[in-house]
Amino acid sequence: MSAETKGMNVFERYLSLWVALCMILGVAIGKLLPGLVGLLRGLEFGEGSHINAPIAVLIWLMIYPMMLKIDLASIRNVGKRPKGLSVTVFVNWLVKPFSMAFFGWLFFRHLFLPLIGEELASQYIAGVIILAAAPCTAMVFVWSYLADGDPAYTLVQVSVNDLIMLVAFAPVVKFLVSGASGLHVPFEVLLYSVIIFVVIPLAAGSISRRALIARRGLEWFDTRYVAFFASITVLALLSTLVLIFAFQAENITTRWFHVILIAVPILIQVYFNSSLTYGLMRLFRVNYAVAAPGALIGASNFFELAVATAIALYGADSGAALATVVGVLVEVPVMLSVCRVCVATKHWFDGAEPQGDS
Repeated sequence: MSAETKGMNVFERYLSLWVALCMILGVAIGKLLPGLVGLLRGLEFGEGSHINAPIAVLIWLMIYPMMLKIDLASIRNVGKRPKGLSVTVFVNWLVKPFSMAFFGWLFFRHLFLPLIGEELASQYIAGVIILAAAPCTAMVFVWSYLADGDPAYTLVQVSVNDLIMLVAFAPVVKFLVSGASGLHVPFEVLLYSVIIFVVIPLAAGSISRRALIARRGLEWFDTRYVAFFASITVLALLSTLVLIFAFQAENITTRWFHVILIAVPILIQVYFNSSLTYGLMRLFRVNYAVAAPGALIGASNFFELAVATAIALYGADSGAALATVVGVLVEVPVMLSVCRVCVATKHWFDGAEPQGDS
């Protein structure tokens, strides 16, 4: 079975196609129904909060089901195999956001500046930094499965990243966006974003998981409760994208070439960080089943949080929001290519230490 078809449903396999269709529909709505779009854009959680209410609700419907899969109890076993997790954390939080800030600064502030101008350069830099500062959660389980990764250790890596995100996401974004783009970053808005889009769904997911498993059992929880949200998550994601592209209609129709330009540093950063993670895993003789998911986590992003944060900070029709959405467009084909490389180079790890010692 090929990497493209193993374990992926129709939605996951053709995610880039659905995103493109949502873009077409959203742009059409934005151009044909500007009054409706303006009304939706103006709905916020409290005056001056900058958090768009319709998009916030939709994103919460996406993130809560993801958090249901996080088993915080698995963190207790993290000390048994520290090397793989150490590499993952190092790349995700000490390399990835900073490398993206550099690539964004290089391409938007210098190489692409004549094509986009100063104002949009700052917006795009901010957007790609926000994207890179949020490590992937849900889809990484699919990528790990395609690459024959260890699902239990993947869960540990994702769980630890989510806990780090609670305290590191806001200050990292504040520091890098202010420094690389020169844009003002209201720290309280970042905190609102973390509380609304990470803390609340993580707490709700953890409480739901413990209570429902204790009452109905793990099998019922996985096959009935979590499965119930599958279609809701898909509809929420597609609806979010339609709204975002409706808000971005003017930018996309007048600056379609910018989407291509934004994709360039994102692609470079993805391959740079996945290669670095994979190489460090091999250097420290980490087992392949841990190394592959680590490389995949280093390559992918928690784009739901990134999109919500960019909208909260700069508005739904901003260049920063557009930059985060481009990450969704390139996610599937890029991640499939990383999976293929991992599977093809699995023999590199034949001499690694046993999995229990990683």
